[in-house]
Amino acid sequence: MVHRFILNETSFFGPGARKELPGAIRGLGKSKVLVVTDKGLLQFGVTKMVTDVLDEAGIAYDIFSEVKPNPTVSNVKAGIDAFKRAQADILVAIGGGSSIDTAKAIGIVIANPDFSDIISLEGCAPTQNKSVPIIALPTTAGTAAETTINYVIIDEEKQKKMVCVDPNDIPAVAIIDAELMYSLPKGLTAATGMDALTHAIEGYITKGAWELSDMFEIEAIRMISRYLPMSVSDPKNPEGRNGMAVAQYVAGMAFSNVGLGLVHGMAHPLGALFDIPHGVANAVLLPTIMEFNMPYCITKYRHIAEAMGIDTSSMNDNEAAQAACDAVKQLSQMVGIPATLTELGITDENIPALTRQALDDVCTPGNPRPVTYDEVANIYRSLL
Repeated sequence: MVHRFILNETSFFGPGARKELPGAIRGLGKSKVLVVTDKGLLQFGVTKMVTDVLDEAGIAYDIFSEVKPNPTVSNVKAGIDAFKRAQADILVAIGGGSSIDTAKAIGIVIANPDFSDIISLEGCAPTQNKSVPIIALPTTAGTAAETTINYVIIDEEKQKKMVCVDPNDIPAVAIIDAELMYSLPKGLTAATGMDALTHAIEGYITKGAWELSDMFEIEAIRMISRYLPMSVSDPKNPEGRNGMAVAQYVAGMAFSNVGLGLVHGMAHPLGALFDIPHGVANAVLLPTIMEFNMPYCITKYRHIAEAMGIDTSSMNDNEAAQAACDAVKQLSQMVGIPATLTELGITDENIPALTRQALDDVCTPGNPRPVTYDEVANIYRSLL
């Protein structure tokens, strides 16, 4: 079998790494920036931490700050219009997955105008040209959108999340600066951190996993187990923040290339239909779906348990696998994630619509265990 691995051309890591931005822009031969961000980051001065660097370097920019927490088709179209009005030639995305995903869709359509309806980008669209260059500066430690070939946009008409997978969309440069994450609230730190753990675990057990991706994912699990509680309990702890910033990137490097599974397949409808934060949805689903998948992943679950600090030497395979599921559940509870879907407003009458979308989701086929409609519905129901 031939395996493909796509990564950024260049990445910078470490507190203060945003200062590399001007050199990265000039190195790409560009001069006019459209900054893609959201109003919250503008309000709390996080965007300014980056635009100050542009100001000091004398680089011209306009700001598009209309990014929604779950970006939509119309949101992307507004960003495309903003890029054209600005006469920009490069995108700088500042934010979590929403800002970076919006920038990816903008950049792809500018370079591939045949896809200007946006909805034709769903799945593996046959785009011909690389995106307008994107430099991504994440402000959350979760999505790893800065290093993936995936992005997610909501089709408002169908009320569904479109998962788009396109090697042409990967940011040219990723700048991982933990200082941009210090103001992230505890709840969002926990949710995005559990999103990163879900990426690592699903990327480790997905059907497409192999030796290179396994190496990254098991290290990401180890790092997240260590640094997430530290980041939640002490948000300004440099060790915790930088550790999580790197860990989520490591997880993203791998899952972007091998795929995910049922947790994401079932989480996407929760976001599309009920606007539940993606990391929270993943965290609620993850332990239960791990137990569902356990018979197909026994050996790998032992490795997950060990990466999370559990001594499995006296356990049989089933005990070690259950210990991995329990460790994930305990970590989720420790950082304050809700335990049930009922707490998120989901009722039994919502399950049919959620189940239909989950079965159609592009991530679900990567699950190590095949699933039926009734099994997916029962998983949702068990978490009410």
